[in-house]
Amino acid sequence: MFKKILIAEDFQDTNKGIVNALESRLQIDFIQEELYCDKAYNRFKVAYKKGQPYDLLITDLTFNEDHVARRLTSGKELIDAVRSIDKDIKVIVNSMIENPPEINPLFAEQKINGYVCKGRNSLNDLINAIQEAYQNRTFVSPQLNLNTANSVFEMDKYDLMILKDLADGYTKKEISENLKKQNISPNSESTIDKKVSKLFDEFGAKNTHHLIAKLIKQGKL
Repeated sequence: MFKKILIAEDFQDTNKGIVNALESRLQIDFIQEELYCDKAYNRFKVAYKKGQPYDLLITDLTFNEDHVARRLTSGKELIDAVRSIDKDIKVIVNSMIENPPEINPLFAEQKINGYVCKGRNSLNDLINAIQEAYQNRTFVSPQLNLNTANSVFEMDKYDLMILKDLADGYTKKEISENLKKQNISPNSESTIDKKVSKLFDEFGAKNTHHLIAKLIKQGKL
């Protein structure tokens, strides 16, 4: 079983629940919890440089803003940062998001090992996900059907929020600032740029105006 696990979750009660479940049900030598992506990344980097790397990262996707300045603002950014140091580390996402179009890229592009949807059975699912990841298998919470996203692309509320701001003439920098003011994550310009680029690809658009025109014509915006 994994010897060292790093947990990134901005709700302390959730962190404690996960730690207690892992300590009582799995033989884990060391579990570290962090409330911020930056702190989780720094802790991971220091441990790796000392030759004492973590075996598994468990992270949420969204982290609320507060008074602490942040460089890494989302679980996706944390995964990318950690994988830039150790491409082989196992990663499990523990999140409330249930939208297949948001989840599938985590497996396809970021190569996560498991996705647990927070809910009544999430601690049991997390234990199962850890066991599966240790056996080099993937895990998805049973209530999720990720195959529904394979043939039809569905925009989520985050996509629509960005598109409506673009349609209103806001720049990506201004949209990023608006998201930060509303405590919505992810909110970096790079994340917004990736989102828009993906929408270009999905809808065969040449530029922002072309994309918005297509979506209006299809009744999606």
